[in-house]
Amino acid sequence: MAGRLVILCAAGLAAFALAPAAQALNPQIAGLQVALRAYGLYGGAIDGIAGPKTVTATKAFQRRASLPVDGRAGPRTRRALGPLGSPLFGRRTLRAGRFGWDVSVLQFLLARRGALVPVDGYFDGATARALRRYQRVRRLQVDGIAGPRTMTALARGRPALAPSIGGPHPVGVRALLAHWARVYSLDPGLVRALAWMESGYQPGLVSRSGARGVMQILPVTKDYVETVLLGRRVPWTVSGGIHIGVVYLRQLLHEFRGNETLALAGWYQGPSSVHRNGVAPGTRAFVADVLALRRRGV
Repeated sequence: MAGRLVILCAAGLAAFALAPAAQALNPQIAGLQVALRAYGLYGGAIDGIAGPKTVTATKAFQRRASLPVDGRAGPRTRRALGPLGSPLFGRRTLRAGRFGWDVSVLQFLLARRGALVPVDGYFDGATARALRRYQRVRRLQVDGIAGPRTMTALARGRPALAPSIGGPHPVGVRALLAHWARVYSLDPGLVRALAWMESGYQPGLVSRSGARGVMQILPVTKDYVETVLLGRRVPWTVSGGIHIGVVYLRQLLHEFRGNETLALAGWYQGPSSVHRNGVAPGTRAFVADVLALRRRGV
């Protein structure tokens, strides 16, 4: 269907300001444009830009819904939009059958990367296939599900788009990341960024390959750290998993003489592969995302 492409935008904390002068690309605006189109109020391009047509359509909807006409897509306006008005991108895991604003944003991001996918807010088979292709290229887990790691890669380090699945982070996760980073004299910002990239700070996350916890540690990595680096067992707790991950990251930094890019590449690709083959394209994207997240201060 023509006119179904959507663009992902930077989300505001409370509302999306829409003004004729605000011509910057904002992927969340794509979700707004899809919702307004469903009401027959917006006929422009789904481009993630809050231009005059988007402003006019937003005000028209606000009048129709008896809301204050301010041209801002705040919480009240998004609630009134119904199922296509929520949730914002990054608030939940997305899989086939989901419907909403965040699905529109996901589809737009995939379309921006060349996928032939409808941008209509419904996670259909075409969306799942496009997502799996993206995951394969980026060397992510190819499951057709947009979880924290996939969404973080799509967000490219934009904190407003970074996943916050499950509401507030579990109490103590950030403190534990900072604690173990200090114990082993690592940059807490780097440790936090890597943990966010791996799991979105979800301690209960388990991948299909068996990677567990905030740092997504594989059993073989845990065994190596315990046997070779620490000489003792560490429990599979939230703190224990972070402890293992930080020790392994420290080892990689030592192995690559403090080069953060190569150490992160070793984390993702395997240190032997990096030494033997260099950094693969998919690994470079992973490293760039982690370093961008650190700059953004996750």
